[in-house]
Amino acid sequence: MGSVSGGVDGVEAVFDDGRLVADAGLLLAGSLMGRLGLESLLDGAVRPAGAGRGSGAKVLTAVASMLAGGSFIEDAGRLRSGSAQAVLGFKVAAPSTLGTFLRSFTWGHVRQMDRVLELAMGRAQAAGASARVPGAVTVDIDSTVCEVQGIAKQGAAYGHTGVLGYHPLVAVRDDTGEVLHTRMRSGSSQRGHTRFCAEALARVRRLAPGAAVTVRADAGFFSFELIGAIEAAGASWSIAVPQNTKVKAAIAAIGEAGWQTIEYTRGGQAQVAETTITTGPRSRSEKPRTLRLVVRRTRLGGAQAKLWPDWRYHCLATSRDDLDAQAADAYHRAHARVELAIRDLKANGLAHLPSGRFCANAAWLACAALAHNLARWTANLARTPNPQQLATAATVRHRLISLPGRLVNRSGKHTLRLPAHWPWAHTFTRALTRTRNLPQHC
Repeated sequence: MGSVSGGVDGVEAVFDDGRLVADAGLLLAGSLMGRLGLESLLDGAVRPAGAGRGSGAKVLTAVASMLAGGSFIEDAGRLRSGSAQAVLGFKVAAPSTLGTFLRSFTWGHVRQMDRVLELAMGRAQAAGASARVPGAVTVDIDSTVCEVQGIAKQGAAYGHTGVLGYHPLVAVRDDTGEVLHTRMRSGSSQRGHTRFCAEALARVRRLAPGAAVTVRADAGFFSFELIGAIEAAGASWSIAVPQNTKVKAAIAAIGEAGWQTIEYTRGGQAQVAETTITTGPRSRSEKPRTLRLVVRRTRLGGAQAKLWPDWRYHCLATSRDDLDAQAADAYHRAHARVELAIRDLKANGLAHLPSGRFCANAAWLACAALAHNLARWTANLARTPNPQQLATAATVRHRLISLPGRLVNRSGKHTLRLPAHWPWAHTFTRALTRTRNLPQHC
């Protein structure tokens, strides 16, 4: 297009083109939702009072809105503009309808949404949209704080961080970044992680019966109750340990010869050693238990040594006897990748918890988890040469979802016309072709 007479001030804005699609890349999401049969799956599994069998379109409206960057219920109105509905393949719900639907949820309906997330993952694996669970898989468990404003948020409270909000739990599959399980908790809650972990492990067992599973978590999750639940599920564990008096004494007893230097940080020193600690029985029926501790210590060196002259210690306990101290430490440090999934959740659908009702917000969290996984499956189907090219949901949205298009009908053939010279046109085409080649779930 040549220059415009009068410059940008000479351009008139008129909202009158019903063929335009603001987020034309939702064609990818709509195609994938259709191939996996998510609407019928939701219709049959999630039935809040008054929803009848129309749950699928409402849930997918929230999910599609999140994929397009929406974080409020009102943002779903974006999907009702132009011809956006035509590329999604389901009837988009109005924001008011969506709000009423979410407020009708009880905790039982939230649990139904949890089940849908598992079934959707199974279908994605069977179809090839998601990588199958390998012989060994790591499940990272973590929690986050979702800040809210005002006093009308049911269940919101000031937790250990001093922030008003909720405190949800998230379980993530390490190799793909998919969210395996979520659980909404009140802002002051520090409980429920043992049962949550057991449910996440049961889900992995159903998705991959023969896989060797390891659970990783930080020190906030350390408890013998959790370790017992993990071992009861036949899984291994690697959990950071709070440094109480007994742990500090065990660290102090490590001789200098026991420390091994590792490559960890520039301009400093890092060393790893291992020891054991024996816990006393908490009841007459309980026996003393010996845990393997892997300890990492770090300090600054060179010109910066005066800022950080003393060793700082990080301690973890693990049941993985196939890893030496250095390998166990490196393996556990990879737990930090769970923050990528949590950041994705909070940067997209979980940026806000829009309702005043606790169960409605719990349902919103479940929708955010499904949207997150759809983004990961879309990135997997795109399969770019650089695995990190579509590493975050924000990148997937920027390159594949949020692009303008015009839906035209020529001789009965509908064509979605997209911008010329789009830098990621081949990636988009590859993802769409592979999505349409997936088997159709009824």
